[in-house]
Amino acid sequence: MRKQAALVLAVALSLSPAARAAGGAVYLPASDLRWSDVPGNPGVQIAALQGDPGKGPSHFLLKFTGGFSAPLHYHSANHYVTVLAGTLVLAADGEERRLGAGSYFQFTAKKRHATRCETGADCILSMDVRGRWDVVPAAPPKGR
Repeated sequence: MRKQAALVLAVALSLSPAARAAGGAVYLPASDLRWSDVPGNPGVQIAALQGDPGKGPSHFLLKFTGGFSAPLHYHSANHYVTVLAGTLVLAADGEERRLGAGSYFQFTAKKRHATRCETGADCILSMDVRGRWDVVPAAPPKGR
């Protein structure tokens, strides 16, 4: 619960005035992105683009430092992701998949997976999340 509250605070602090523009269009140059560390998650930063990930559907960017690794976990909300930079390695269903810039993936139905950003470059992900964003640690399947 404390991590979720910290994520909400980090997102609120990362909102750029340009991202709050009204009138049917929002323009946010990369130089105006406001990256914030995600408390309790070293090597992870977030930049909110639309919505509040801690409360409901949203769009945001996630940045993992090269070498970052997250053990088996899942997310309560369905999410649809485009890799913008770096090489992301996802482990799910006993298989590892390497996804470079321009790659896409989606996880629905609380899909369990582990995540790693290859060393050498940061990984940046564009996140389209259909509910409140969370990270829930998951125990490995029985027999492993």
